[in-house]
Amino acid sequence: MFFARTRSPATLAAAAAAAFSTLTAAQTWTDCNPLTTTCEPNTALGMAIDVDFANGAVDTFIEAGSPTYGRDGASFTVAASGQAPQLMSLFYIMFGRVEITLKAAPGAGIVSSLVLQSDTLDEIDFEWLGADPHEVQTNYFGKGQVTSYNRGQFHKMDKNNQDEFLTYVFDWTKDRTEFYVDGTLVRTLTPADADDNQYPQSPMQIRFGAWSGGDPANAPGTIAWAKGPTDFTQGPFSMVVRDLKVIDYSTGKQYKYADNSGSWQSIEAVGGTVNANEGNADQVAVTATAAAETGGPAPTVPPGGIGTDEATAQQTGWPWDGGDRPNGGSVPEGWRITEEGKLRAIGAGASLRPHVLLLALSFFAGVVAVVRR
Repeated sequence: MFFARTRSPATLAAAAAAAFSTLTAAQTWTDCNPLTTTCEPNTALGMAIDVDFANGAVDTFIEAGSPTYGRDGASFTVAASGQAPQLMSLFYIMFGRVEITLKAAPGAGIVSSLVLQSDTLDEIDFEWLGADPHEVQTNYFGKGQVTSYNRGQFHKMDKNNQDEFLTYVFDWTKDRTEFYVDGTLVRTLTPADADDNQYPQSPMQIRFGAWSGGDPANAPGTIAWAKGPTDFTQGPFSMVVRDLKVIDYSTGKQYKYADNSGSWQSIEAVGGTVNANEGNADQVAVTATAAAETGGPAPTVPPGGIGTDEATAQQTGWPWDGGDRPNGGSVPEGWRITEEGKLRAIGAGASLRPHVLLLALSFFAGVVAVVRR
C-alpha cells in the first residue's frame, strides 16, 4: 500500500542527512528507492514559480554550506577542501522546464552544477568546469545505472560563462529532453537515444551549487574529469546564480509511484494530472541550433553531478520564530507557495495569480535543520 501523505519532518531530516553526511566526488543517493520498495509520495510543485536571489534567501530551500546573497544573486563559494555550498528544493516536478541564469565559478578543478535527480536515480545535469570558461557539459542517467559513463557531452561556447550571466534551460518531457545554452539548442535526448529503459522519466528534485571535483581528497578519475587538481591558494572560487525559474508540467499536491517500474506511466498525480501543464508553457526562445557534440572520454563524467559539503546543512527560514509560520515538514495545510518561491499563509499578502500564468516562468520549496555527523 502506498502512503497518502507527504514526507514527515523526520524522513526529510534523514534524507538531508544522507545528502550531506560525507564528502564525495559526486552524489548519487536516495533515502527510499521506489524501484525496490514502497515509498512515501513526493511533494509536487504543480505550478510555475520564479526566484530572484538578488532579493535574498528563500525559505523554500535546503541550504548546505554557506551560500551568501547580494545584489547579483546567490553566491556559492569554494575556498577550501571539503566545501560544496548548494541549495536543494523540497518539492519535485514531473516533467517541466528549469531555467537558470548564472556565472560559473572559475578555477582548475572547480565544478558548478545544476542537477535534476529523482528517487529512482534518474538524472539530468548541466556542469561547468572552472578550467574552461568556454565549455558546458550535459549529462543524464537512468535508474542509477552509469554503464561506461558514456552519457556526457561537451559543448563549446563563444561567450565566457564565468564573466557574464548566461541562461541555461532544461525542457524535459516524456518524448524528449532539450538542453539550451544562451538560446542555443545544444542537445536533444529522446527515449530512443537513451540506453535501454534509461530515459529520465520520474519526479525530479532540483539542486545547484559549486564544489571541487579537483579536491585532492577525490578519486584520481574525478580529479582528471574536473581538470584539476584544485589549488585553493588561488581562490576563493564563486558561482553566482541570479535567478532560477521552474514550470512543473504536471499538477497536483503529490507524485506517487503506483508500482516499482519507474516508468512515467506509473506516476500518479494526487489531486492533479501528469502533463496537464505541458501545453501552457512558453516556447524557449531559440536563436540557434548547435552542431551535434561527441561524448567525452569514458569513464569521466560522474553521476550525481554535485559534491557534498562538510559544513552544517540547514534550511533557510525553518523553523520560524514566534509561532506565526509552520515549523517543519512540507507545505502545511493553509499555506501556499507563491510565484516567488516563498511560503505564505492562504489569505495573507498578495494572492496567487491564476494558474494560466504558467506563461511567466517559476521556482521552489524546503525542510528542517540537519547537522552533519
